Amino acid sequence: MFIELGSGIFCIDADYVRRGLACFYLLHHRGEVAIIETGTSRSFGNLQSLMASKGLQPQQVRYVIPTHVHLDHAGGAGAMMRAFPEASLVVHPKGARHLIDPAKLIAGTIAVYGEARYRELYGDIRAVDAQRVIEAEDGTTLDLAGRQLLIRDTPGHANHHFCVWDAYTEGWFSGDVFGICYPELRFADGNFVLPTTTPVQFNPEKLISSIELLRSYQPRKIYLTHFNQLESISTGAEQLLRQIERYRQIALSLRDDDDRLQAIERQLSEYTLQQLSDFRCVNDRRFYRQLLQMDMKLNAQGLDVWLSRNA
Repeated sequence: MFIELGSGIFCIDADYVRRGLACFYLLHHRGEVAIIETGTSRSFGNLQSLMASKGLQPQQVRYVIPTHVHLDHAGGAGAMMRAFPEASLVVHPKGARHLIDPAKLIAGTIAVYGEARYRELYGDIRAVDAQRVIEAEDGTTLDLAGRQLLIRDTPGHANHHFCVWDAYTEGWFSGDVFGICYPELRFADGNFVLPTTTPVQFNPEKLISSIELLRSYQPRKIYLTHFNQLESISTGAEQLLRQIERYRQIALSLRDDDDRLQAIERQLSEYTLQQLSDFRCVNDRRFYRQLLQMDMKLNAQGLDVWLSRNA
């Protein structure tokens, strides 16, 4: 349900779709608490269990900080803000309105998943009082009992995305910018990190620049939302940059294909499975194809929208 990572940081499983797919983080420093990412409203029970086990009270939570407003990162923000009376919601200026009035966010999600699946995945999305929202511009610094958290604007996955630099651990809370590395993608001979290029705002050039920004700080740790901390930073960055460039080449080569979306998905899947063959995988090819099926579908959609936008 949660893992203690040291330096006051706890990784909490969001119970989103399956265990080990999405997480969020609690930082505890000198009596004050920040929650980075929120999971969904259905994730709140795991946070309550952690706080109870550590004797933490709701009034100690000073900040709730989703890196962007996609619902696996911010869907629980409203529920948390109701539960934590002293907290401020820290959000990208381009995403704030969607958490203050989530009607469009909800409608868009229902359009994709249908109402039954939306309810199953996300539960209730609650509005946040605008008076309690901090719209964090690039370079904003938050003080958590003397522990500095720096906000940097990091577009590419989404225009409303920032990452959070924790100087205390020299680590980034990277949202979706530094990709995905599920527990099943961590092997005896290394980790496999893959990009997330989901619709509707994917931009390869901006994502590459954001990854380079994170790397320029020479971080010791990356705290992934999908999933848990990563320490092989240089290797992970090189993997991501190489794959983003290949993703772009695949998409451009299929720009005029009559079955473009499906063709992109097929080629992404084959390319990713080929990359995995370089590792000592503990499962067969079929297992990894199934594990990454939804990611490949979403990544293909992001590339397809990018092509349409740049036609």
